[in-house]
Amino acid sequence: MSKTDLSRRTFLKATGALGTAAAAGAGVSFAGSLASGSAELAHADQEERIVWSHCHVNCGGACVLRFHMQGDEIKYVETDNTGSAEFGDIQMRACLRGRSTRRWIDHPDRLNYPLKRREGTKRGEGVYDQITWDEALDTIASEFTRIKETYGNESIFIQECSGVEQNIMMNSPFFRLFNLLGGEVTRYGNYSNAAINFGSNPFTYGDGWGRRSFKSLQKGQLVVLFGDSVMDMRMGGDGAGYDLNVAMEKQGVRVIMIDPRRNEVATNKGAEWIPIRPGTDAALVAGIAHELETLGLTDHDFLKKYCVGYSEDTLPEGAPKNSSYYAYIMGTGYDKVEKTPAWAAEITGIPEARIKQLAKEIGEAKPLFVAQGWGMQRHANGDFAARAVMLLPQLVGQVGKPGTNAGTHEGNTGFPLPTLPTGDNPIAEKFPNYLWPEAIKDGPSLTAKNAGIKGADALKTSIKMLVNYGNNMPAGQNGDINFTTDILRDESLCEFILCYDVFMTPSAKFADIILPDLTPQETYSLSAAGEMNDSLGIWFGQPIREPMYERREVYEVCGELAKRLGVYDEYSEGGLTREDWCRKLYDELREEVDGLPTYDEGVAMGMYKRTVEIDTSVDPFIQDPENNPLETETGKIQVYSPELAKLADEWELPEGDSIVPIPAYVPGFEGAGSQTDKRPLQLFSFHYRAHTHSTYANNEVIQKSASHQLWINPADAESRGIADGDTVSVVTDRGEVHILAKVTNRIVPGAVALPEGGWYDPTADGVDKGGCINTLVSRRINPISKGTGQQSSICEVTKVGA
Repeated sequence: MSKTDLSRRTFLKATGALGTAAAAGAGVSFAGSLASGSAELAHADQEERIVWSHCHVNCGGACVLRFHMQGDEIKYVETDNTGSAEFGDIQMRACLRGRSTRRWIDHPDRLNYPLKRREGTKRGEGVYDQITWDEALDTIASEFTRIKETYGNESIFIQECSGVEQNIMMNSPFFRLFNLLGGEVTRYGNYSNAAINFGSNPFTYGDGWGRRSFKSLQKGQLVVLFGDSVMDMRMGGDGAGYDLNVAMEKQGVRVIMIDPRRNEVATNKGAEWIPIRPGTDAALVAGIAHELETLGLTDHDFLKKYCVGYSEDTLPEGAPKNSSYYAYIMGTGYDKVEKTPAWAAEITGIPEARIKQLAKEIGEAKPLFVAQGWGMQRHANGDFAARAVMLLPQLVGQVGKPGTNAGTHEGNTGFPLPTLPTGDNPIAEKFPNYLWPEAIKDGPSLTAKNAGIKGADALKTSIKMLVNYGNNMPAGQNGDINFTTDILRDESLCEFILCYDVFMTPSAKFADIILPDLTPQETYSLSAAGEMNDSLGIWFGQPIREPMYERREVYEVCGELAKRLGVYDEYSEGGLTREDWCRKLYDELREEVDGLPTYDEGVAMGMYKRTVEIDTSVDPFIQDPENNPLETETGKIQVYSPELAKLADEWELPEGDSIVPIPAYVPGFEGAGSQTDKRPLQLFSFHYRAHTHSTYANNEVIQKSASHQLWINPADAESRGIADGDTVSVVTDRGEVHILAKVTNRIVPGAVALPEGGWYDPTADGVDKGGCINTLVSRRINPISKGTGQQSSICEVTKVGA
C-alpha cells in the first residue's frame, strides 16, 4: 500500500484524529499522509508457513513464538510444543502476553513513518508532521554534531531499552555508534533491582554468591518468599513461576509468602500468605532474629565462622562498640530499642504469635530456601530491607548449601550469549540510572557525595541530547511523571530528544523526532532463554515478513547515521548486516559452549534447548572459607559492612535519610507510620499479568482478561463509600489518578496498590486517567544504591462524584 492509498477505515481514523486534536488542543495529530493504520496484506493463494521467533520484553523471559503466516498476514501464533509436555518437563511456552502478540504487532496504531514535531508546538502536545527518512537522519546527525561540539560528549545520553531487551541488539547500535564518535555519559544500576544488587555486591556477599533456583528445592522443604510474585511476572513455561509450581506439586515443598498483596503464588495450592504492611520487612526480620535467640535456634557457629558483624566479637577492626546486629536486636545498639516480636508486630501488622511461630519454623527448617522479589527493595528503605532478608538464612546457617538460597532473588542459569559489541567509551562519568531527569535539569549539581556519581567528582555538564529507544520511560516508567515531563517540555534544558519505538507512547509525544521501529519478530533476532529463567535455550528468530510501510530496524538505521557521521566502515566492520551479526555472535558462543548446533541448523530447528543441571553442591566458601574468600572487603559474609560505615561518614544525604552498616529497619520517606489525616493510606505498585511494564498495555484483548484497577481492602473501601468497579480518585502530593476500584481482601488494610505500566494520559487539568502509578509516586531515592524509592508513597482515595 502506498502512502496515499488509504482505505476508508484508515482515512476516517486519520481525519478523526486530526479533528479531535484540533478541537481539544491535545492528543496526537499528523499532517500529510497517515502515520498509523492497517496495511493491505498480500496472502491470497499462498501456502501457510511457520516462522520461529520469541517474545522480547523485560519480564525476564524470552518465550518461544511460532508464527503461522500466510503471505504477510499473521494467521495465529503458537508457542513451544517441542519435546515432552508432561508436567515437570520443560516447554518454553509463552504466557498470555506473548500469545496475544499478533494483535499487538498488527495493532492499527503502529508507527509507520518518521515524524517531526510541528514547528510552534510544545513537547507533549503530540502534534507531528510526516517526514522522509533522509530528513530524519540528517536532522539527528546534525543535532548530534551540534550538541557534541557545543557541550561535549558528556551531554549525550542513551536510556535503557526495557521494551526490546531480550535479544542481541537491544540499544547497543546507538552505543556502538556514539562510542566511535567520542562516547556518551552513561548510567549505572537500573530501575528493577538497584538496591538488592548493591546490597549484595559489594556490601554483603561481594557478588551473586549463594543464589540457587527453584529447581534445586528438595522434597518437603520450607520456602519463605518476601514479595517474590513469580507467578505474576514470569509466567512462561520455563520461568520461575513454573519451576515453583513443579516443586510444590511434585516435591511437596511448603511455601510461605510474605507480601502486602496476596499475589498469585499465595493463591496457589498449599501456599500460606502472611500479610505485612508495605516496607516493614526489615522490622519483621529483626523480630524473627530476636525470637531465634530466645529459642536458642541462632546458628552462632556459622555466624562466627563465615560472617562478620553479627556479634560484638566478630565486628571488623575499627567498628564502634555495640554496633553489631546482635546489639541492635537486643536493645544495646545505636537506637537502644529491643526488637522483640511484639515490637515487630506493632510495625508490620503481623500478629506477635505468628512472628514467634515463623521464627521457630525458620530455625528448625533444614534446608531452608529464602528469596525476595524486587518490589520490596524499591521502597525508600530498600537498601536496608534487601540486606535484612539476606541476613535471615545466615542467622540459621542456611546459605551456600543444597536446597538453600542467599536471601537474594532466586538464582538462574543460561547460555552466555554475547550481545552486539559497543566498543570502548572514552567518557568515564556515570550517574545512577534513576537520576536522569536531575541530570537534565542540573547535571553539574550531582556529585559523588550527594548523588553517587562515579568516574568524576561531579557531572561535567547537563544532558542535552536524549536517545529514547524501545522504552516508555520518560513519561511512563519514571517516578513523579509531572516533574519529569515539566523538565522535558523545557527546550532550554534537553535540546534534542529522539524517540525510536513501535507505538506513539506517552513518552514519544515528548520527542522532537520519532522513528518507526520494527518489532524483533519482524527482523532477525537471536536470544538466549530469558535472562531471569533457569533454562538453557537459544531462539533463532527470523523475520515474519518484509518490513511494512517505512518501518526500519535499529542496527540498519544507526548504520545510516554512521555514514553521515563518517564512521560506517568501523561501525559495520566492513558492511556486516544484522543477520551477519546474529551468525557471528552465535559462532562465538559455539566456541565457548560444546554441543551446540550450527547457526544454519539452529535456524532450521527454530530453537535449541537442553536440560539444566541442578546445583546440589556445597559452595567452596562453605567448605573452606580461608582458601575461597568472598569478594567483600573482609572476605566473609558481611552482616556489618565496613564500606557502608565509611559511606555514612562521607556521603551527603537528604534530611531524614541515613546509612547504617547493619541491615536495620529504617522507616524511610513516606514509609509505614508516616501516614497523615490528609494521606492516610500507603500506596505501592506491582507487576501484573496483562502487561510487562507498559508493553502490551495498549493491547485491548489481554487488558479485558486482567483489568488495570486499584486494589483496595473492603474495610478501607466501605469507610469511603467505594464499591467494586467504582471510579476513584487517588491523590498524593505529586498528582492525581482516576481509576476503577477493585475491592478485594487480597490486600492488607491501610494500603492500596495500583499495577505499574499504565499509559500516562492527563486531562487538561492534570488528572491522569490512564492509570499510571508514576503520576503519584516521588523522586526519592535509596541512600546507598541511589535506586528508586517509588514504592514508598502515602495517599488518599475517594469515590469520584461522591
